[in-house]
Amino acid sequence: MKQLFRHALQQAGISSGLLNMRRVSGGSINEAYVAQTEQGSYFIKYHRSAPERFFALEANGLQLIKSTNTIDVPEVINYSDEKGKAFLVLEWVSGSKHSQTDKRLGERLAALHQTKGKKHGFHEPTFIGTLQQPNGYYTSWLEYYRDRRLSSQLRLGIENNHINGKRRSKLEKLLSQLDRWIPNNISPSYLHGDLWGGNWIVGQNGAPFLIDPSFLYGDRHFDLAFTEVFGGFSEAFYQAYEAYYPTDRYYEDCKPLYQLYYLLVHLNLFGEIYGADVDKIVNYYIGD
Repeated sequence: MKQLFRHALQQAGISSGLLNMRRVSGGSINEAYVAQTEQGSYFIKYHRSAPERFFALEANGLQLIKSTNTIDVPEVINYSDEKGKAFLVLEWVSGSKHSQTDKRLGERLAALHQTKGKKHGFHEPTFIGTLQQPNGYYTSWLEYYRDRRLSSQLRLGIENNHINGKRRSKLEKLLSQLDRWIPNNISPSYLHGDLWGGNWIVGQNGAPFLIDPSFLYGDRHFDLAFTEVFGGFSEAFYQAYEAYYPTDRYYEDCKPLYQLYYLLVHLNLFGEIYGADVDKIVNYYIGD
């Protein structure tokens, strides 16, 4: 492992040598390490069996967010998706929250969302966890969300026997009626795509950083909806976002529909523990 990381650092022009390496918490998908060199410290993710372009897509997402000059992300140092030796090297980000951190997070996420793309979606498949997300460019957010996001998770759930019987028939009915709640004329924002509480951290001077994106262009409310599923975002965050870029009136109508996607992902990744949450949303729109 150390030899692989030395090579990764050397490829990035960091030739001072590896002084120390230790395992750190970094989610359930990758092994995570902090590597200390004379030139500084670096965060390294490692995956023994990463899917093709797994880290390339994460690096690309970080770079796309960075290009907006709205919110901080860790600098990408190096990455590889070589089979059996896949890694991502990032700058090490460390700091402590202060009284303005959550406010800045809300304002800077709103600024990110004010950066617009030309169409919804993305030009190639991406990942959420290790699940591949089909993609493509759409002028209609409704069509993209239905056909590329919800439908793909529905098919996967059917294949894996997580979605059958009444759950399947109700989900199919719901997908056929999405235009009742989701507008068609939505501008495509730059989105993080996997914005739960574990995917933002604090750097120096209390600055908020986004990490682990699953980048796409789409409805900004899609990002916001996921922030409310598992928590990790304060009232100061939401107030700052709302003051900077007020949410649209339809958000409350479609918020559960956007949360449904992430709950279907968790159902397909982790099983029936998320089934009741999926059913609750479906029943809210379709009825018991």
